[in-house]
Amino acid sequence: MRTVAVVGASLAGLSAARSLRKQGYDGRLVVIGDEPHRPYDRPPLSKEFLAGTLGEADLALETDEEELAAQWLLGVRATGLDRAERAVRLADGGTLPADGVVIATGAAARTLPGSEGLAGVHTLRTLDDARALRDELGGGGRLVVIGGGFIGAEVASTAYALGLDVTVIEAAPTPLAGPLGETMGAVVSALHADHGVRLLCGVGVKGLSGEARVDAVLLEDGRTVPADIVVVGVGARPCVEWLEGSGVALDNGVKCGADGRTSLAGVVAVGDCANWYDPRAGAHRRVEHWTGALERPAAAVATLLAGGAVEPGVPRPPYFWSDQYGVKIQFAGSAVGADSVTVEEGASGDRNVLAVYRRGDRPVAVLGMNQPRLFTRWRKQLNAAR
Repeated sequence: MRTVAVVGASLAGLSAARSLRKQGYDGRLVVIGDEPHRPYDRPPLSKEFLAGTLGEADLALETDEEELAAQWLLGVRATGLDRAERAVRLADGGTLPADGVVIATGAAARTLPGSEGLAGVHTLRTLDDARALRDELGGGGRLVVIGGGFIGAEVASTAYALGLDVTVIEAAPTPLAGPLGETMGAVVSALHADHGVRLLCGVGVKGLSGEARVDAVLLEDGRTVPADIVVVGVGARPCVEWLEGSGVALDNGVKCGADGRTSLAGVVAVGDCANWYDPRAGAHRRVEHWTGALERPAAAVATLLAGGAVEPGVPRPPYFWSDQYGVKIQFAGSAVGADSVTVEEGASGDRNVLAVYRRGDRPVAVLGMNQPRLFTRWRKQLNAAR
C-alpha cells in the first residue's frame, strides 16, 4: 500500500492519519478536507467559542510538535470514488489515485426548508457557522432555537449567559428522550425552565416569516414566536452523497462492520458518517460522538493495513458529555432497550444526580449531572462489562 487517502480533515480523519503512522504505515498519506481549516475541535463551538471565552487557536487539534508527514488538500471537496481506477475524484477536476481510502466525511447540519437566503437564520456545525452566529449574538435580541437536542440546548445556555431572550422549540413531547429516555430527558431539559428560558414542546415549526431577515417563527398550532435570530438544531445528515455509485454500501451513512470495513475492498469508514455494526446491539448504529471519532479509527486503520484480516474487539460503550447552564452532563452506554432507570445518588430536582439504566439486573447506561467522580466509576464498570 503506497498511497492512503483520508477523505475528511476533522477529528476522525486526523485520528485515522495518526493511527496510520502509529501502526507503521510509512507511505504517502494524503488528507482531503472540504473546509479550508486544519483540524479543529467542534464541541467548544456551541459553548466557549460561541461565548467568546475561547479563541480559534485554542480549537486546534494538532500539536506544535506533531509531524504526520502528510499532504493536506484543504478547501477541496471529494465528489466521487472511482472503483475501477481506485481513485478519489475532486471538485477541482483532479483525481487522487489511492491504494487505501479512509472515509471520514462526517455529517452536515440539517436545514429548515424555506429558510435559504433569509438573514438571521443559522445552523451550527462548522467553525465558519460559529463565527457567523457569534457575531450576531453579540448584538443581543430575541433568539429562537429550533430543536431541543444537545446542540440546541448548549446554544440556548450560551445565549442566556450572554443576556439574550431565549426560546427553545422542540417537536417531541420530551426533549432528549431519544438519547436519555423520557424520564431523564425531562430532568435534563428542565434546566431551561430553571433559568427562565422558554421551552415549547410537542409542537412543530411550520415556517419562518420575514422579508430579507427573519422576524418570527411560525408554529404548526398557529402561534407565532418573535425572533431576531434563529438557530436550527434539528440534527445532521451523513455526508455520503459523493459515494453514490461507487460500490460502497450506503444505509444511514456508510454501512460498515465492527472493524470499519465497508463493502469495497481497501476502503474503511470512521466518524459521524460511519454506520458501524455494534455487536452488543446486534445491529448497525451511527453514533455522532467525539469519543467515537477519536477512538474508533484505530480499529479501522488496523483493518485497512491488514487487508481485513483483523478480528475486531468489542468497542467501549458510547460516551458523550454536554455543558448547560453550569451543569456538566455525562452519559455512557445506550438507553435503548433499558427497562428501568434509577437514581443512585443525588436528587433530580437539584440537577445533581447519578442515574443508572438497566435491562433486567444488568446496567446498560449511566447518566451523571455534576457527578463526575461517581460517573467515572460507573463508566469503568460499563467498559469492563463489555
